Amino acid sequence: MIRSAAILSTGDELTTGRTLDTNANFIADKLVSAGFDVVAILVVGDYPERLQWAWHEALRLADVVISTGGLGPTADDLTTETVAQVTGRSLVLDQAVAERIRQMFAAMNRVMPENNLKQAQFPAAAAIIPNAFGTAPGFRLDLDTAHGPRHLIVLPGVPREMKPMLEEQVLPWLAQARGSNEVYLSHVFQTFGISESALDELVAGGVTPEEGRIAFRAAFPQISVRLTIHAAPDVAPQRLAELAARLRERIGAYCYGEGDTTMEATVGALLKEHGLTLGLAESCTGGLIGHRITAVAGSSAYLRGGIIAYSNDIKQQSLGVRAETLAAHGAVSEATAEEMAQGARRLLGTDLGLAVTGIAGPDGGTPEKPVGTVCFGLATPEKVYSRRYQLWGNREWVKLLASQVALDWVRRALLGMDPTESGILRR
Repeated sequence: MIRSAAILSTGDELTTGRTLDTNANFIADKLVSAGFDVVAILVVGDYPERLQWAWHEALRLADVVISTGGLGPTADDLTTETVAQVTGRSLVLDQAVAERIRQMFAAMNRVMPENNLKQAQFPAAAAIIPNAFGTAPGFRLDLDTAHGPRHLIVLPGVPREMKPMLEEQVLPWLAQARGSNEVYLSHVFQTFGISESALDELVAGGVTPEEGRIAFRAAFPQISVRLTIHAAPDVAPQRLAELAARLRERIGAYCYGEGDTTMEATVGALLKEHGLTLGLAESCTGGLIGHRITAVAGSSAYLRGGIIAYSNDIKQQSLGVRAETLAAHGAVSEATAEEMAQGARRLLGTDLGLAVTGIAGPDGGTPEKPVGTVCFGLATPEKVYSRRYQLWGNREWVKLLASQVALDWVRRALLGMDPTESGILRR
């Protein structure tokens, strides 16, 4: 029975900090979603003794070990050899894999270096996991060890190769080999405007440990809440729906979407649903709001355009912000944000005008308006909203958080809520 999993990432580029280990993050998320207990993530460099230690440790800890990296043709790609040594297996050349590698090079009119055949060698009795996007297949070994039955799954380190192999081949195999007639189902809530600790307080008691498992994942500036249950196939969907309804009621307006979605996708869907258009006036965010909105396919149906009004001259000339307003209140003010939003709506001929102006830093702050001061404006056919916020973090954080608050303003307004209540982060 497979219950627990360990993830092993290899490569000097990971231990020296030159490359971020996104593979382990992706694999862990998929495993947890499928109901497996990820007990450890080990990261080691390309040294035989360190690799051997990591494999022995992972096999001690978990029923299944998933490794990425070290399957290339060069001398520092040591994963296959290490697995063979740790498991006491000899290496065997797979002729079919070798021929496929030769054909791949021939199709590109390139001469195949002989060291590429290293990628066609596998520990004896390994089950090969095909790789549709590269020369290095993965493989699986099933073992009987002093710790009990163990399963080794070895995948390439290149994310565009590893991800489809995991999703299309490894996860289905794990589901089948789990050794239980129960299924694992998950439901995800995407939230904004509340801290992880406060969110934990909101949902506490909504689902008992016997009913399901709740996990939080903070990925600035939003936090995901994942509910996972396991039950018989005939009752699991209804049970998940009932428990999700409990959490939905507790999270309330902090939830901007459910499933694998983004704030910009949610806002786009609402604009489409209401048949409304949006125009932007961005200062400190420098076009980031427009970038996020246009990352969603079909956004031309509701986004008319935007003005990056970084200087006061552009605020006046393009958006019609009055010189008197700038003189009296400054560029970073609620009054200026209101006139920017109205100007965007008027200039672009849209139903809604959204504006952001602020001090992203690290310079430019004053005692009255420190770095992180951001003012928002939203002009609708009925009313103009504005509010000043004090955001935090470095320049990148301030810009990203400002774009999230701005989008949440539109979401809240379209749902009939007061947009100025967004971004009040309960800590």
